[in-house]
Order: sequence, then structure tokens, then C-alpha cells
Amino acid sequence: MAGSITSARSVVGDTIDRFNTGLRQVSLDIHSHPETAFQEVYAHEIITKFLETSGFAVSRSTYGLETSFETEVGSGGNLVIFCAEYDALPQIGHGCGHNLIAISSIGAFLAAAEALKRSGAPGRIRLLGTPAEEAGGGKAKLIDAGAFSGGVAAAIMAHPVCARQILNDTSSRHTGLAALKFIATHMFKTEFRGKSAHAAGEPWNGVNAFDAAVAAYNNVALLRQHIEPDDRIHGIMEVGGTVANVIPDYTRMSWMIRSPTIVRSTKLLERVKRCIAAGASAHGCELNYIETPTYLNLTSNKTLCEVYVDEMAGFDQKVLLQQEKPMTASTDMGNVAHAVPSFHGAFIVPTAPDVALHSKQFAQAASTDEAHEVALNCAKGMAMIAMRVLLDGKVAEGARWDFENNHGW
Repeated sequence: MAGSITSARSVVGDTIDRFNTGLRQVSLDIHSHPETAFQEVYAHEIITKFLETSGFAVSRSTYGLETSFETEVGSGGNLVIFCAEYDALPQIGHGCGHNLIAISSIGAFLAAAEALKRSGAPGRIRLLGTPAEEAGGGKAKLIDAGAFSGGVAAAIMAHPVCARQILNDTSSRHTGLAALKFIATHMFKTEFRGKSAHAAGEPWNGVNAFDAAVAAYNNVALLRQHIEPDDRIHGIMEVGGTVANVIPDYTRMSWMIRSPTIVRSTKLLERVKRCIAAGASAHGCELNYIETPTYLNLTSNKTLCEVYVDEMAGFDQKVLLQQEKPMTASTDMGNVAHAVPSFHGAFIVPTAPDVALHSKQFAQAASTDEAHEVALNCAKGMAMIAMRVLLDGKVAEGARWDFENNHGW
């Protein structure tokens, strides 16, 4: 067993190094053509062509999603899935570094596929394209469509972060984190419908949908004083009327309600909805909700995280096992972590101290050579998680036990 793991580690390192240039180009192509949720047509084409050119049979537009894809190697044994994200943020671009997520998962798949082939062992490795993480819950839709069924032993991915987001001491030599944890999120839109009228001539004949939205927002703003410190409520106006001299008969808002667990998030959601309903009622407007998939809180699998730390050390990378600072962000990978044993790590992208995720500054950092290097270092560790799961029955059993019995670790 030790010899086969050592051999796999060598193959993984060599394979990712061999694909370095090609993966760099994929990352830059995705980065220079940012596309938002479910619109990732260019990224879908770039990635699938790269995989096909590399010798893999690829299924496009899988599981009912136009910009999802899938490729799989191996037979029998356990199944490991690498999740690749590639959507961007409106107006900001790749301020969350999903171009780096894409190549880290692609690189891990390429390396693990080669190591599995050379080992001759049973097992299956799948690369799954998962669109619309930023909005739309692509992975939640993929779960419902059966993409994670069939006895998945591990689902694997990692996310770029800034050092100060996970480390108390940013001068430490840590290059990443194994057990990244995020909070749960309810996402929805609200529509307020009223009646238009001339804003100067006879405003009394109008029912102001803009006022209803403003009242709803203010009600929620007042609620913020009375929520837990680790709760979050975000709301923006998407449609606020057309011209100032017409009473708006339609407005639309977008909301996100976050809390560390889905139970707490749901309770907070109920309070927020009462605030919104009060705003609509006060101004005589009809209220309609447009629901989108809920993101469950991201949990960590102890066995898979410990394997990652161990394997990254083998590649001369010092990785933190558990985060030192909480992160009040969310991801649809949380839904996957509640469905199958999962690993969601983090790799640190070098940035200036004041740079934050979801900013144009981080988008710039996500295109650098330094960011590319840390993403592929992470890919090596993730590839070895897959190989350890496939070659060592105890690792697969431990990951399953943690998933079923130690979900709150």
C-alpha cells in the first residue's frame, strides 16, 4: 500500500507539472471572458475542448444544465468527484477566483486519472462542471438531477482566499486550509406590485411599489440590531421604477439571509419575511416571492482534511487543518457536503493586505502567475485525496464514518 501511494504521489506531481502551461491558458481564457450564473458558455467550451484535446471523452450540457459537463475514467470500486466552478460576478469579473477553482479541479482530475490508470486499481474519477455557484445554486440543481448519486466516496474542490480571511498571523508560512467552513444562506427575490399614476398630477391614485420596497428595506435594517453577530442580511434594489414622474407600479429586490446553520438561517428568514410583508402591506402592494436554491452550511470531513494536510506536506506545502477565523460566506458546495462525504479546502492567493474577495482587486490577483502556482499546488493535494480514497479502503471508510457520525467536526 505504501509503495502504491508513493508511486501515485510521483505521478500526480509529474502530471500536473506537465499540464502546467495548458492549465495556465485555460485559467487566463476563463478569466478574460467572465460569465455570470448559467451563462458560462465560453468557459464551458474552453474547458471541454481542453479535456477532449487531452484525450478524454466529455459529455456536454449534462443533467439538464446547458453549461455543465462531465467526464469520467476508471471502472468499479469507489467514485470520487472533482467539482469545477467557472462562473463570475456581474461587473467585477472573477473577483472570487473561479478561474482558479476550475484549473485546480481540472488539474487534480488529470493527475488522479493518470495515477489511477498506472495503478491498475479499481475506482472511478469524475470531473463535474458545476455552473452558477455565485447565484442560482448550480450544485443544488445537480444534486436533484442525480449528479452525486451512485455511491460517491468523496466530492472534492477548493477555493482561493486572502490570507487574512483564514489566518490570525498572516506572516506564517501556511499556504492554505483543509477544513473550510461556510454558513447557510437563503436567497430569494421579492416583487412589489402597485398601480402607476402621474406623480405630480394625481399621485393619490397610485399605489407606490417603490415605497413598499423602501419600507421593507428599512424594516429589515432595523431588524439588524436584533440579530446574532454571525448572522448576515443583504438586500439590493434590482428594479426601482422607470422615471421620477410616474408612480412605480413594480419593483424587485434581491435578498440573502445567512446564519451558521440552516436551522438558524430559516428562523431568521421568517423574521425577515415579516419585515418585508409589513412594508408591502403598509403601502397596499401585492407581494410575490421568487425563490432560488438554499445553500446549506458547509461542513468539513475530518478524515479527508487530515489526508489533505498530510499530502500537501509531501509537496512541501504547510496547510492549516482548521481555520482560525470564521468566514461568514456561503457556497452551494455546502449542499454537496450534506449529500456525500466532501472536501472543500482553501488556497491562499498572494494579495495586498487590504484586498478582499468579490472585488476587482482580487480579480486582478486571480490572474497572476503566483495565483496559478498556488492553485496547482492545491490540485496536487486534492488529487492525492482521491488516490488515497481509491487505494486505501480505510480512508474511504473513515470519510464515510465522519460523514455519517461526525458531521459537526
